[in-house]
Amino acid sequence: QVQLVESGGGLVQAGGSLRLSCAASGRTFSNYAMAWFRQAPGQEREFVAVLSSNGARTSYADSVKGRFTISGDNAKYTVYLQMNSLKPEDTAIYYCAARPAVWVPTKYSEYPYWGQGTQVTVSS
Repeated sequence: QVQLVESGGGLVQAGGSLRLSCAASGRTFSNYAMAWFRQAPGQEREFVAVLSSNGARTSYADSVKGRFTISGDNAKYTVYLQMNSLKPEDTAIYYCAARPAVWVPTKYSEYPYWGQGTQVTVSS
C-alpha cells in the first residue's frame, strides 16, 4: 500500500516562502515519478511540478516557473517543493502524487497515488 503524507503548508504573506514535504512509504520508489498538484476552491486540480524517477528531469507549470523548485531525497523517500515569492493566487490545497514512470507525467489522470493534501494560504 502506497502512502504519501504532505506537510509544511500554512499561512504566509505575499512575497514569502514555504517548503512543502511529501514523505512516501509502502514500497520502493526508485522508479517513481513524484509530482505536486494544487486545487483552489471552485477550481480543478492543476499540475504544479514533477520530478523524474532518477531525479534528472523536472517540469513546472508556467505559473510557478522561476519561483518554485521541486527536489527529492531518495534515501528518505521524500520530495520537496520550495515555494518562493508566493502570491495570493498560489493559495490552494497542495497534493503530492506518485506513479511508476521514467518520464515526467503532468496530467492529473496519470497518477494513481495521492496524499491527503496540505493547505497553503497566501495573504495580500
